[in-house]
Amino acid sequence: MSKRPKHELEYILKYLGMEADNILSNKAHPVNKFKVQVRFIGRTQLLPEWLREKFGAVESATKKYRNHKLNIAVAYGGQQEIADAIRAITEKMLKGTLSPANLNDKIIREHLYTNGQPSPDLIIRTGGEHRLSNFLPYQAAYSELVFIDRRWPEFTRDDFLACIDEFEDRRRRFGA
Repeated sequence: MSKRPKHELEYILKYLGMEADNILSNKAHPVNKFKVQVRFIGRTQLLPEWLREKFGAVESATKKYRNHKLNIAVAYGGQQEIADAIRAITEKMLKGTLSPANLNDKIIREHLYTNGQPSPDLIIRTGGEHRLSNFLPYQAAYSELVFIDRRWPEFTRDDFLACIDEFEDRRRRFGA
């Protein structure tokens, strides 16, 4: 599932489970306060059952929220997402429920993990790297990218606001 050291992966999964519990039990949590619909994207079937159950509960509890959307990528790889979409599309073609002649961007998007959601306007890359690192390669085609040296656990509200300020100063051209 991951190339991370086992102890690091266990810590991350434990933390995600604790945060899911917090969302479910705390009405003042920002997810609930600001009506954020949460989805966990990736090959979540690879995660422990206890965590999948918590993720399912969070998704169910927030599915009617419409103010904002938050995708949390877990067991995620962009190339794997595209492979999974191609596999599902190919299965439909082999069954005869989809004609190759009808394949288009809309159908591809419907088979991505982010189905039903717009592509991100902004992607913030923490940790000092200046690459997408296999993150939303299909959806990121026209996203604005902001890179910050600070790693995710140390990422602050001020960092976030600085990224938003930078985004707001840009003139989006969508490939033009």
